[in-house]
Amino acid sequence: MPNNSCKSKRMKKYISCAFFFVLSLAHSQKTIHVFVAFCDHINQGIVPVPESLGNGQNPTTNLYWGALYGVKTHFKRSEDWIFLTSTTSENPKILERVLFKHKNSETFLLADAYDGKYIKEAITHFLEASAGNNPQEITINDRRLPFGGNSNLVSYIGHNGLMEFDVDGHFNPKNNNKRDAIILACISENYFLSHIRQTQASPLIWTTGLMAPEAYTLKWAIDGWIRNETDDEIREHAAKAYHSYQKCGLNAAKRLLVTGF
Repeated sequence: MPNNSCKSKRMKKYISCAFFFVLSLAHSQKTIHVFVAFCDHINQGIVPVPESLGNGQNPTTNLYWGALYGVKTHFKRSEDWIFLTSTTSENPKILERVLFKHKNSETFLLADAYDGKYIKEAITHFLEASAGNNPQEITINDRRLPFGGNSNLVSYIGHNGLMEFDVDGHFNPKNNNKRDAIILACISENYFLSHIRQTQASPLIWTTGLMAPEAYTLKWAIDGWIRNETDDEIREHAAKAYHSYQKCGLNAAKRLLVTGF
């Protein structure tokens, strides 16, 4: 006859192990939400680019999305990331959203592609997420992933629309959770400063001058962030990436890409 007491103890042990496995998974999980405003030479005050790259309504060819160094293409081509899915959003201003998982960690990246004529909304939504507002959830393989204001890291990629307009939204912090922010846009430190102070996000990477906000800088910075490196080490990765692709000189890249207030 089996010993019911032993069976009960084994069952409790299995339940306990499963609980701690789920708990450790939750603690190791990180999420990143990237807000991409399409390059749009008709609806934005930018230097004209080739028509296909500057078509703010075409995800396939847009400079910041479907082109070689756009967010979707660059991360899909990376050996460090696994492409999970591409979907449409309930928000018609978002033309596509893609979800990736980091190959060697429990890090998930969600990127939203905003129609270029809605750049103001893209920046507003990024800042609101920086403050912990507008939490979102994506379910993949029965796993619920927190994004929006519940993300660990949020990023804006695109033209610095704050050079031409101001934004208004829910920028007061919702809670005391730590959120890092990467803003790859021209002179973002200057133009985003007051808003980021208000949201109380931590500016991990932003810029002091004109720049090409392409995905390699974001990717190399995230590499260090996943490894829990210091802000200065992450900034070093970002600068090396920018120099590697732009051939601008490492010191120039370090002057361009800065961290903190």
